[in-house]
Amino acid sequence: MLDILWAVMILAGIVYAAFGGTMEAVSEGIWASASEAVSLCLTLAGTLTVWSGLMKIAQESGLIEKWQRGLRPLIRFLFPALPPDSEAAAYISANVIANMLGLGGAATPAGLKAMKALEREAGESNIASDEMCNFLILNISSLQLIPVNMIAYRAQYGSVTPSWVIVPGLLATAGSTLAGILFIKMTQAWRSAR
Repeated sequence: MLDILWAVMILAGIVYAAFGGTMEAVSEGIWASASEAVSLCLTLAGTLTVWSGLMKIAQESGLIEKWQRGLRPLIRFLFPALPPDSEAAAYISANVIANMLGLGGAATPAGLKAMKALEREAGESNIASDEMCNFLILNISSLQLIPVNMIAYRAQYGSVTPSWVIVPGLLATAGSTLAGILFIKMTQAWRSAR
């Protein structure tokens, strides 16, 4: 549906430019935007490569496993129906760690695997389980200690201090994660009271 919406918007813009006599400006904008997009992709690819490499080193050294053990109390607190050593708990922990490090691209595969594991534990139902909904809330709120992509964007666009976004980003994502956790616990309390 979204692809149709984008196609209609682009087509409407081109038709408007053709009848409004601004087709040359549209063409220049397309080429400038395409060039900027390629440059931004290269910057982000470099940044993601560095952080993914560091994540792989942390995984190979056993650091990720230690972080996952450290997250077990939080996972048990947020997902009480989930066995602590389940496959889903491991993937949820990996997703949380990758999001904390600002590696959204690395967090996505772990998140998808976590959802599949949660679906298997729920009995392959067409209805999302409470644990699946809770994981989605936790994933979307996404506490980030290092907003890698935002730093890369700021560096790409010439910011003198691209890393100054770390503290505001940490405060914003800490607030959203806290709100998500409160919502999860309130929902769990409401369900158990019913």
